[in-house]
Amino acid sequence: MAPDYDEKEIALLWEQYGQTREREVRDRLIEYYLPMVNVIAGRLAISLPAHIEKDDLISSGFFGLLDAVDRFDVSLGNKFETYAGTRIRGSMLDYLRSRDWVPISLRTRIKEYERVVARLEGTLGRVPTDEETAKELGITIDELHRIEMEMNSATVVPLEDYLRQETECSASDPTEGLERKELKRCLAKAIDKLSDRERLVISLYYYEELTLKEIGMILHLTEARICQIHSKAIIRLRGFLASMDIDSM
Repeated sequence: MAPDYDEKEIALLWEQYGQTREREVRDRLIEYYLPMVNVIAGRLAISLPAHIEKDDLISSGFFGLLDAVDRFDVSLGNKFETYAGTRIRGSMLDYLRSRDWVPISLRTRIKEYERVVARLEGTLGRVPTDEETAKELGITIDELHRIEMEMNSATVVPLEDYLRQETECSASDPTEGLERKELKRCLAKAIDKLSDRERLVISLYYYEELTLKEIGMILHLTEARICQIHSKAIIRLRGFLASMDIDSM
């Protein structure tokens, strides 16, 4: 259980650490903020395949917390929880990326899905229906929904990366303000192209930090259906962001 410090005690610990850099003070800060690692790992693990161990996410997230405590500058007036959350999540994403856990066969299906959806949107001038997408892919509706479910876990990391970039720019170096504004503009423009329901799911999941099950309860839809909406939204966002050359920023 984390120590029950009040705000004044935490502020004093930060002041002490800033002045002395004593390991004992650092360890007390880490112990206090450690529950953040468990919460972030739990939320991320929900959307990942069963073979990805939550304990491994927690271990990688711990190093993100350690890095955040060492790097945080209280004098800037930023909120530590925001800064640390970015570092913790970033460490977990780096771990997932190093595992290369998405099968090649799934990567291939995702790329084909992206190409087909982009081509249909360009031809139709609107979001294609499931029937139109399935027909273009040469599969049944059930097969399409199964693919979208498989894609859900593989599409979590890409958007988390974009959101991580946005937060890091705002939390670390004020001189990167222009880059942050451009990134936010690109994200906003891409999200505006989604359907109302897709925008709501993205907002509730990534900004309000609700689980897919909780979102399903709010929208009166099954968790499986929310997974499908999430997957389709992320595939479309990736296409929009790629077309804006956001990765070259």
